[in-house]
Amino acid sequence: MTETPDARLKRMAMRSWRRGTKEMDLVLGPWADAQLAAMTPAQLDLYDALLEENDQDLLPWVLGQTAPPERFAALLTEIGTFARARLQPKS
Repeated sequence: MTETPDARLKRMAMRSWRRGTKEMDLVLGPWADAQLAAMTPAQLDLYDALLEENDQDLLPWVLGQTAPPERFAALLTEIGTFARARLQPKS
């Protein structure tokens, strides 16, 4: 059975919030809530592929500690920028 677009967004949002490590839940969950609905099918495909990666690889990529695979580099930069901006103290 083919997944509907709405079911896909719900699945991806759930996988963003329930990663297995709290750190990645807090990075990917809010980003997914803010971005998934506006993404193109190609962007969704790339993010879906990113969700298949292990948290032990994802966290150093987002933190800039190790270089991500080239296909994820721009997406991870966007996610990292979003996470840092969200966590900045409000003045």
